[in-house]
Amino acid sequence: MGLEGKHQFGSIEEQRVTFVEKKITKERMEFLKSLLEFNGFEVILQEEKRKTEEEPQLYTVGVTDMVFNPTIYIFQRRLKTLDGKHIVNQDYWNQISEDTKPQYWKNS
Repeated sequence: MGLEGKHQFGSIEEQRVTFVEKKITKERMEFLKSLLEFNGFEVILQEEKRKTEEEPQLYTVGVTDMVFNPTIYIFQRRLKTLDGKHIVNQDYWNQISEDTKPQYWKNS
């Protein structure tokens, strides 16, 4: 799903949640779960239904904080990395880079 400006919410097992990402791999789910829990959010997970056993298991990640919007929290620099020393930026969130410099632009 990645970062979107749209705030998506709904329910997971009768619990109202803000959806963080849908239909993601187990590795991505584990990364987001640990990052969000470290930042104080209650994370709710749901396994997506598979049509066949051969298909990989995908997950939906949500948080119980109904005002949480990943895009806003990242660009307002409100999330910290798992070591607690750096601010999460877009590349860190998307697991593209471990570089946590707060600039979202590159000057040559």
